[in-house]
Amino acid sequence: MRHSGKWMTSVDDRILEYLHENKPTTPTKMTTKASLPYSRQHVDRRCKKLGEEGLVESLGNGVYMITEDGEAYLEGRLDTETWDYIDKESDEEDPQ
Repeated sequence: MRHSGKWMTSVDDRILEYLHENKPTTPTKMTTKASLPYSRQHVDRRCKKLGEEGLVESLGNGVYMITEDGEAYLEGRLDTETWDYIDKESDEEDPQ
């Protein structure tokens, strides 16, 4: 289960998923190849916000790649509201 911060929008997950599955790319290619139902400008703004938060990295010339924190968020290991890493093993232990 992913732990989205209140600052995140639905397109943020789609952007991160696309960058996880593909090589670094631009918002233009994300809107055309990934068929995101958002404008290039909106995807670009969200990529910039994700970059400010450390989930993607700008490689310059409008190209973005997912970061380790972005991968951790997709895997449900990072809460982007509190920025705490979630220890799956302790979640599965019986409380005593």
